[in-house]
Amino acid sequence: MAPRAHGGAPVTRADVVVVGAGLAGLAAARDLEAGGAEVVVLEARPRVGGRVEQEELPDGRRVQLGGEVVGTAHTSYLGLVAELGLTLVPSYVAEPGEITRQVTESIDVGDWPAWCTDADRASYDVVEAALDKICSSIDPDDPWTCPDLGRLDRLSVGDWLREVGATANVLRLWELVHLSLSDGSIERQSLFAYARKIVVGGTTGSYDVEQWENLRVTEGSATVALTMAAALRDVRLSTPVARIRVGAPGCAVTTATGERVDARAVVLAVPSGPARDIEIEGVSEDRLTSLRRQRHAWAAKFVAAYDHPFWRDRGQNALSESEGVLGSTWPQQDGVLSALVPPERFAAFASSDADTRTREALAQVAELYGPEAEAPLRTWTRLWGSDPWTQGYVTNWRPGDVELVGPLHGTHEPPFYVCGSDQWVAGYMEGAVRTGRAAAAAALAQGHDRLDHQGER
Repeated sequence: MAPRAHGGAPVTRADVVVVGAGLAGLAAARDLEAGGAEVVVLEARPRVGGRVEQEELPDGRRVQLGGEVVGTAHTSYLGLVAELGLTLVPSYVAEPGEITRQVTESIDVGDWPAWCTDADRASYDVVEAALDKICSSIDPDDPWTCPDLGRLDRLSVGDWLREVGATANVLRLWELVHLSLSDGSIERQSLFAYARKIVVGGTTGSYDVEQWENLRVTEGSATVALTMAAALRDVRLSTPVARIRVGAPGCAVTTATGERVDARAVVLAVPSGPARDIEIEGVSEDRLTSLRRQRHAWAAKFVAAYDHPFWRDRGQNALSESEGVLGSTWPQQDGVLSALVPPERFAAFASSDADTRTREALAQVAELYGPEAEAPLRTWTRLWGSDPWTQGYVTNWRPGDVELVGPLHGTHEPPFYVCGSDQWVAGYMEGAVRTGRAAAAAALAQGHDRLDHQGER
């Protein structure tokens, strides 16, 4: 794949260009190369991994600064981990102690906060039964056939909870959960999107960490990306893409510095926000509209490393749901605490200076787990919402968004293919791997591995 000249700028020829070296792009490139294609991967950042990233402490602990955990239903990701020779261990769900809930007026430790009554528990069961009924109407292989899709999509989770008679405290519990997930308030989230996530994810009932977040990669989730990248032939870092042209007899991808890669096919593997910043030609307007209507929750991640898990001394497992700036905390490994800042708190968090952000985050952790929290070995903050190469966290499906994005979501228009965590409704690392591998399979099936590398267009 030696470069050749084109108007003074170098041009490379390949079978497939993959735009983005996050989990989705790397998984696609790996399978494409295994299928015989010559692949060029273009990544805007100076590293691979996208929203998975890690650093190592002097004591050898690998700290995850991005995605960490998966669930037993995340079969594509688990299969890839096995293929790479990496291993899995129980995640924070195995941590001893009890969950903590922080609201304005109290901090409660235990399965149910003190402000929940027997009537609230009964109401919670009624809500779960109603949710199961909705989920049963959604086909995981073709959710667009749901007979009540329009109404359910335009209905917020909060309005639906009130519709089925949820008590005020059950509403508050659900809001705490969604603040902890940082995917948007129940008042601004499509009920259909939420139910669809549950069904497509292969789980039952409302979001349960025992099903969705019970495993982690022993070697670190970022090691999955690093291992894939190390085996690829041509990964170009610090190479943002400015323009993609799709057409006969092939495609052309132009970088921000004017370099060009010509290929038979393009795989777009970047989040929808950065994708909107790329000029794309030769793709149907309906597809571009679908891609550009997807939105991400503007969230942030905060991580603090300590010399020991001091929360255990208080009978807490370091898992929390909160109405504070940090919507949730959890122990990612021994003595390392992770936290998410939800969209509803992101502006206040991101608009302050770095020292203030850290001080306020640690003060909240200290409220939850005691004064030892204010003396970490080190802290890290990742502002995904304002990062130009991320522009958000998981997909934020507001009421009506599923219909606006439409059934082109997650599909392809050969020789243009899409993948990424936001291309699968359950999102997360599973969505990235699942759609990355699916995009590669679709491209190989179309024969995008047979470019004549000696010829000219």
